[in-house]
Amino acid sequence: MVDKTEEQISEERETHMSKPSQLVLQIAGAALFGALSIVFSAFVTPLVPRIPGWFIAIIDPVSIIWVMCFLIFGARSGLLCCVLGTFGLMPFDQSAPIGPLMKFSATVALIIVPIMFLKLYKTEEGDRNIQKIKNLRNYVVYGIIGIILRIGIMMILNILLFITLFADVLAYVDLSFIWLPDISGWTAVIIGVIIINAETSVWDLLVPYLIVFGLKIDEKFSIW
Repeated sequence: MVDKTEEQISEERETHMSKPSQLVLQIAGAALFGALSIVFSAFVTPLVPRIPGWFIAIIDPVSIIWVMCFLIFGARSGLLCCVLGTFGLMPFDQSAPIGPLMKFSATVALIIVPIMFLKLYKTEEGDRNIQKIKNLRNYVVYGIIGIILRIGIMMILNILLFITLFADVLAYVDLSFIWLPDISGWTAVIIGVIIINAETSVWDLLVPYLIVFGLKIDEKFSIW
């Protein structure tokens, strides 16, 4: 008798799992990770150090959980998790509705890039999409493009906010958190958005990759 490798077992599990079963598992995964992100937002996020003057967490556990859901359960589940998590944060987040909506926009920008690139791949029978994302070179490329997209989207949203709701505080925005207090106003907004989103994006992508693929969680489900 020939022993089967983990890859063969994973492929057989994927083959034997019907599409309705996959859909149920994806929805359940989105609901579970969405709920988990709400719990973390309530009890863990307040403990994370904030960027002085910007009130943004240095590392965001909520976005990390949403990206993990995407890597484990797939595109449909990842996007649904972001939606459920965003609505779930509304009653608890002190910055709602702006905070959760900004978090949603930032996270979706990161995961939509690999989703779109996977559409361009010709997937052969037996191949799993997650293997293409698991490839470190692909993940880095998707991540860089996703970060650029995220910075662009967040730049637009911040500009809109500072010319409307936050117009009165624009003059007080500066770059004290990087020891440049003399830079303020629109210059500070533009530079701050780039630095903050680049930094948080690295954590949002790196931590899920290490957890999901380092612990081989993806192989335990093997649904996409």
